[in-house]
Amino acid sequence: MTDHAITLDGMVPDSLRPTSARILLDSLEVQADIGFHDYEIGTPQRLIVTVEIWLDHVPPADCDDPARAWNYDYLRTQVEELAAARRYNLQESLAHAIYQRIAAMRGVKKLRVVTSKPDIYPNAKGVGVEIAS
Repeated sequence: MTDHAITLDGMVPDSLRPTSARILLDSLEVQADIGFHDYEIGTPQRLIVTVEIWLDHVPPADCDDPARAWNYDYLRTQVEELAAARRYNLQESLAHAIYQRIAAMRGVKKLRVVTSKPDIYPNAKGVGVEIAS
């Protein structure tokens, strides 16, 4: 066995070369003071947040430089901070706050934000909203 990287230059047909790249923060569980019913106000609830970011470039295959990568910790922290920042009556309001914060970051070409309350209906995985470009 060798430690050398296997090079497949010229082996991948042009039709299979990557044309897009996406960052995915999938099903992050946060606590949020959210909802407009009396029993919801002041009682934080579980909220599941998914953020999909399509990049305006495709990183080269040989790029392994952390300085050129997205900081997943920063992305996660932004979502957590927004969820805890204030009380929200509607999931739509929080989803838009997350959307605006992420849309302002460098390299974002398209964006999708999904929020879901998983504990509302016993016979449903969740109830939520989605906004996307």
